[in-house]
Amino acid sequence: METVSTNHAFGGVQGVYRHASAATGTEMTFAVYVPPHAPGAKLPVVWYLSGLTCTHANATEKGEYRRAAAELGLIVVTPDTSPRGEGVPDDPDGAYDFGLGAGFYVDATEAPWATHYRMWSYITDELPALVAAHFPVDIARQSITGHSMGGHGALTIGLSFPDRYRAVSAFAPIVAPSQVPWGEKALGGYLGADRAAWRRHDAVALIEDGARVPALLVDQGEADQFLAGQLRPELLAAACEKAGIPLTLRMQSGYDHSYYFISTFMADHLAWHAKRLK
Repeated sequence: METVSTNHAFGGVQGVYRHASAATGTEMTFAVYVPPHAPGAKLPVVWYLSGLTCTHANATEKGEYRRAAAELGLIVVTPDTSPRGEGVPDDPDGAYDFGLGAGFYVDATEAPWATHYRMWSYITDELPALVAAHFPVDIARQSITGHSMGGHGALTIGLSFPDRYRAVSAFAPIVAPSQVPWGEKALGGYLGADRAAWRRHDAVALIEDGARVPALLVDQGEADQFLAGQLRPELLAAACEKAGIPLTLRMQSGYDHSYYFISTFMADHLAWHAKRLK
């Protein structure tokens, strides 16, 4: 693992790191904030998954999470959203919603994506082991959150590993990718035409198929330009109500899809996670 940069912030250290990933077959870059802590202490960790077009830098530079993380004693990890580098295929038309920056947190099965686009394995297996080996993480206290495509990732990963992640939340998540254009393009491209294979990467479908978590927190801006066409939080609300999953869905007046929205409510989410991690 190579250290790209470190900066002191709120008594802790914000670092950016690079390593050769076995899961993706590429170099991957990720960021870790470690708050001030007593020597030898092991700290809970919150995973933040970013959305379409993003790298680790979007949340690191615009998420405004460090003050709250320092106060609450939380490590925050912000990975990239897809593999990158020479030989990694991209959308042939250069679209923003597929290929580079749009890994959708799945392990692709279709050519040419299957070789490198293995973000599910990277996020759930390889990166946690790497972070636990190099940072003061209490691996028994993990939680997960994310934005948009990353909200989709957080929900599906959290629902798939309910014993691993003590809390799951999301900002403006794609809750039912099987039913919206972003998701149909991504899941069809990465996983093929069999929609049955999509269900394990669709939060609403996972809940319909029996996945359960103790509670969910979702913030959604009412002025989000993608609300009606791509996000559709009402589908998650209906699925949670039917399944008996307590969902706190906060529709935020005036807020759009940007990091102005995310940074406004980031401290709320971290406090919600910290309560469940401690």
